[in-house]
Amino acid sequence: MRAAMGVLTRDVILRELDEGRVRIDPLDRSQVGVASIDLTLGVPIREIVNEDAPIRVADETDYRDHTRVRGLETPYRLEPGVTIHGITAEQISLPDDLCGFLEGRSRFARLGLMIHVTSAFVQPGVANRQVLEMSNVSSRSLEIVAGVRICQLVLMRTEGRGVYQGRFRDQREI
Repeated sequence: MRAAMGVLTRDVILRELDEGRVRIDPLDRSQVGVASIDLTLGVPIREIVNEDAPIRVADETDYRDHTRVRGLETPYRLEPGVTIHGITAEQISLPDDLCGFLEGRSRFARLGLMIHVTSAFVQPGVANRQVLEMSNVSSRSLEIVAGVRICQLVLMRTEGRGVYQGRFRDQREI
């Protein structure tokens, strides 16, 4: 018998949380919406270091060699056309038969804030914090502040089971 695939709604998300199959830490139950869970922006961000030399896009390229971490104790002015890395305040733990997608919130998208450039997929079996590739596609600067419900996690059942074993499996820091 094949498992039904689809987006989990509030009642199913709450049941998965109550049964401990999905863990979001910390979590205020008001973060659970009709078919998603709001996630908040944590304190550290990672900004690209401005240098004249281009960054080679190759398998061995490490983003940490071209970025630096700073706190969000004060708002960060995200200029048009600039991308930074944020990280969720929450740690997300999924079982081996659930995956997710990070989506921006429309209230911020309408201001020109993209929450993920291409890495929206949350693998089954993860137990980590999610990095957000945040870009300003508007014509005005945006002030980024910690603690705001910046994105939402949409959960889906998988067909089959799997556990992510990649390089960001235990990601706790940005």
